[in-house]
Amino acid sequence: MNMNIKAIAFDAYGTLFDVHSVIEKCEELYPNKGEEISHLWRDKQLEYTWLRSLMGKYRNFWGITEDALIYSLKHLELDWNDDIITSLLNEYLHLQAHAEIPEALEALKDKVKLAILSNGSPNMLHDMVRNANMDDVFTEVISVDEVKMFKPYMGVYQLGSEKLNLPKDKMLFVSSNPFDIAGAKVYGYQVCWINRFNLQAEEFNDLDSKPDVIIQSLVDLVKII
Repeated sequence: MNMNIKAIAFDAYGTLFDVHSVIEKCEELYPNKGEEISHLWRDKQLEYTWLRSLMGKYRNFWGITEDALIYSLKHLELDWNDDIITSLLNEYLHLQAHAEIPEALEALKDKVKLAILSNGSPNMLHDMVRNANMDDVFTEVISVDEVKMFKPYMGVYQLGSEKLNLPKDKMLFVSSNPFDIAGAKVYGYQVCWINRFNLQAEEFNDLDSKPDVIIQSLVDLVKII
């Protein structure tokens, strides 16, 4: 990895914030179903972003997250009402940061500019960052809403270099999502994959998009930068 980077752009969902921290609320409302709901919800959420991008039928991430939740509850044959949907959706505004994230970001922000580049809609992202007490960490919080397309569309990654006014080869993109790493690498960013769960990702080779560095925790990146 070229160490002459001027900024780091982070994916939000799964990378900085644990999307499965919603399990606790799901479990409260649907005992013994929390984990199943959460995983199906996340899978369908991502699927809808890809389908809508390909079809040219944009709906912001809040709307997609709601649609994916309703699909999941229906698929699992669970009863629901508007209050339940509202309660579960609000969990996405209070997602827990992964354990090492706050300390690692504090260490990194003194070295380079930090930004978020995310599928999330602007209100979702700003509420989540504020609720996690990270308001003073990021130079930019960038949403795909500006281009009305979702990752891994190349125009999304271009937003990062434009907003930070930096050449793409002077930026590092960090994500825990393999599809996101592939997209950012093809765009031209230096990329860092947080592989927290020791996943295999053969698609990197298939898509000519091998990460520049692979870590298991953001603390590892602090040591590298």
